[in-house]
Amino acid sequence: MLNVSIIGASGYAGAQLTALIHQHPAMQIARLYVSAHSNDANKVFSETARQYSHFPSIPLVPLTVAECADVAASCDALFLCTPHEFSHEAMPQLVNRRAKIFDLSGAFRLSDLDIFAANYGFKNTHADIQQKAVYGLAEWFAADIAKADLVAVPGCYPTASLTGLLPLQRAGLLDSSVRPVINAISGVTGAGRKAVLNTSFCEVSLQAYGVLSHRHTPEIESYLEQKVIFTPHLGNFKRGILATITTKLGKTVNEEQVNHAFAEFYRQQPLVRLSRSFPKVSDVANTPFVDVHWQVDEQSGYVVIGCALDNLLKGAASQAVQCANLVFGLSSTQGLLP
Repeated sequence: MLNVSIIGASGYAGAQLTALIHQHPAMQIARLYVSAHSNDANKVFSETARQYSHFPSIPLVPLTVAECADVAASCDALFLCTPHEFSHEAMPQLVNRRAKIFDLSGAFRLSDLDIFAANYGFKNTHADIQQKAVYGLAEWFAADIAKADLVAVPGCYPTASLTGLLPLQRAGLLDSSVRPVINAISGVTGAGRKAVLNTSFCEVSLQAYGVLSHRHTPEIESYLEQKVIFTPHLGNFKRGILATITTKLGKTVNEEQVNHAFAEFYRQQPLVRLSRSFPKVSDVANTPFVDVHWQVDEQSGYVVIGCALDNLLKGAASQAVQCANLVFGLSSTQGLLP
């Protein structure tokens, strides 16, 4: 049985991850941590996530960066559901110890450190650690993930966007001179648990934000190897992401080639479901799946792709568990499917 610790267990993604580890047949919770300054420090996990009130009384242990080395030395797997700044500061204390590290923040997703600084507002000063980080898009980088000591788990928007676009890009079916246009809507849990007025459920009305400047844009572009136009929206629903992607196909590409690309790349990926109609958020909420559908207009040469996933599961916690399963030689869906 693998001993697992989680830092940031009281946030939305951290609580979801705790629940997944609790039910995982090959993993068990060693300890749960929160920041030493957190209002949840020394509370019991079920006090901060009442839907899990049936769980054992697991304390939320306050943790400082200086104490992180001991944490990484005392468990097999360590998940960070923490702000980017904390993950960046703590990582030198965590790597090269017993634990395999799965970081759900964006601190080590971008290999270009100049682009990282421009989008995250601080510099990544650990270039040596960044070089060791493997991007945790489980369906596409499984072989690299399996050998990794540090996995940078993707953001929820990039997961939806790349799941929809990579089959066509890898098959050489996209017109590289035309940027894919990605419009994606996220539920309010994507903004985190911290109380902020403009992301309060009662204040949210469907709106675009981060237009032409969202920090997930370079993450999508880096792994797609193509520039995109990405526009996120915040919706007044709790959880889920719906991405609608419009992109230009190569001049001679037909519908049969597009259909073949999706079928070929995802035929052995049980958590990617190729739908017969455009997916809805309700199809995937509270599940580890990502649903994909597409429609080709051969006359104009465009394809529209729809991707739906749960931002707290496939966009965060369940994808982190997928990565951990791969690292420890387990089935990628263990603990995620009945």
